Amino acid sequence: MEQGYGQFAYSYDALTQNIDYEKRGRFFHQIMLEAGKQTGILVDLACGTGSLSEYFARLGYDVIGTDASEEMLQIAQEKKLETGSNVLYLCQRMQELDLFGTVDIVLCALDSLNHITDKQELQGVFDRISLFLNEDSLLIFDVNTVYKHQNILGNHTFVYDLDDVYCVWQNTLLEDNTVAITLDLFEYDEEHGSYDRYQEQFAERAYSMQELEQMLDLADFDVIAVYGDDEFHPPEETTQRMVYVCRNRFCKNQAAV
Repeated sequence: MEQGYGQFAYSYDALTQNIDYEKRGRFFHQIMLEAGKQTGILVDLACGTGSLSEYFARLGYDVIGTDASEEMLQIAQEKKLETGSNVLYLCQRMQELDLFGTVDIVLCALDSLNHITDKQELQGVFDRISLFLNEDSLLIFDVNTVYKHQNILGNHTFVYDLDDVYCVWQNTLLEDNTVAITLDLFEYDEEHGSYDRYQEQFAERAYSMQELEQMLDLADFDVIAVYGDDEFHPPEETTQRMVYVCRNRFCKNQAAV
C-alpha cells in the first residue's frame, strides 16, 4: 500500500538537503527534450513538497502536482505562494489518480513507487497513469533497486542530527525485498525550549527489472530506456536507483482529449 507522510512532512525538506533538485530536474528535462517533449502538461506524481513541480513550472511546463499527503501539499502550496507559479496541486493517492483530461508527461521521482508494496496495486497505478496519457506520451519514474534494499538500507540505522530536528531512521529488511522503516523524530520547540518527539512508520518494496517491465507491458507502455543512478548509462549490479523512460502506446481516454 501507499502511505502518505504526516508530521514527517514538516521536516522532510530539512532531512533531504542532500537531494540536488536542480541537478535531478536537469537530468529529467534532458530525457524529455530528447523525447521531443519541450512543452506540455506535466504531472508530478507523488510531488511531495513541490520542489520538482516548481522547477518544471519555471521551465514553462503546465504542471499538476499530486500527492496523498495533505501536510506535504501544504508546504508545496507555501512554495507556490512564494514563487507565484501556476502549479495546480491535487490531494490524490497514486492508485486513485483522476485528472481533468489527458496529459503529455507523468514524472514520478524520489522512489515514490517503492512505497507501493503490493504488486497488484502497483500494476493498478501503471494502468491508471496510462489512462490519462496521450498517445506517445511519456512516463518517467525512478525506483530504488533490489541491491539498495538488500545492501544499503537492509537492517541498518541512520542518524540525522540537524539544528532543529534529530532523526533516527531504522530499517528492517523483510521478505519480497521490502524494508519496514521507522522514523523517530525530535523537533526543537523554541517557545518552550524543549524537543517534541513523534514517530512515523512506513514500508518500501524494491521490484526487479523483470517485474517492472512485465507490469509496464500489461499497462501498454513501451520501455524506451533504463538508466542507472541519474546517469545516461544502463544500470549495473550495484546501481542504487533506476530511472525508467516509457512511452504510452495509445490514448485510452478519448473522452478526455
